[in-house]
Amino acid sequence: MRQTTEKAYAKINIGLDVLRRREDGYHEVRMIMQTVDICDDLIFERTVQPGISIQIDHEDLPADQNNLIYKAADLLMKEKGIAEGVKITLTKRIPIAAGMAGGSSDAAATMRGLNRLFAMGYTTEELQKLGVKLGADIPYCIAGGTMLSEGIGEILSPLPAPPECYLVVAKPDINVSTKFVYENLHADSITCHPDIDGMMEAIKAGDLQGVTDRLGNVLETVTVKEYPVIEQIKELMRQEGAMNALMSGSGPTVFGIYTEQDQARQAAQEIESRELAKQIFVTTFKNKTEKP
Repeated sequence: MRQTTEKAYAKINIGLDVLRRREDGYHEVRMIMQTVDICDDLIFERTVQPGISIQIDHEDLPADQNNLIYKAADLLMKEKGIAEGVKITLTKRIPIAAGMAGGSSDAAATMRGLNRLFAMGYTTEELQKLGVKLGADIPYCIAGGTMLSEGIGEILSPLPAPPECYLVVAKPDINVSTKFVYENLHADSITCHPDIDGMMEAIKAGDLQGVTDRLGNVLETVTVKEYPVIEQIKELMRQEGAMNALMSGSGPTVFGIYTEQDQARQAAQEIESRELAKQIFVTTFKNKTEKP
């Protein structure tokens, strides 16, 4: 095989709780992760010349060893002693610095793609164990779908797909540092925690209302204070018929859940007309996972 392709899907957190700050500096989390149908495209090509070459259609992203794509490729190729080189071409659609795991998803797709391109023979579980060395979200992104995520994000328990619905995903024109959000989160003083157990039961019961009633993200306590536009978007989504709305990850991306596609499209148009966000998608959950 000389060439292969992968899609890197974005994620949202329909529930995100932080239990404590660990002694090693990481935060112990309990969250429900969900893939959505927004993706980057990656092409992987073998090259005779050794090394890793990356081409990206986005000037704000590094195309060198500072990119998680490079780090993921370098990790696998060193592990397997691959002497050939690889050229990786990325077409970017997932918003950057958005709380949607765009970088982690690209790294996960790189691990899946190189695993196939060079016939490395890794299982999904083996890729996940390697991936966590590079980032806590990467093990989830390797598999995708609906999962309970615990520990620092690497302990994963698959869940059934939630009921079908439509999403409006809106990223305001700001970038949020995940590091900043976690450094300013006072985990010990959080008094209102999302009902993660109740949400899992609602998912298993196919109860969309039960899911949306329990949407919660403790990181909003930090990010919304810094960027009030997040709350403005949430409120507008609800006014336009969303069952509920929530910030994803450390933000600033907001998603609203709708039962009707027309309603979702109308909400997206309203957000755009008020210039609350520049990147707006009407999409759905994505539960068909990629193979390693």
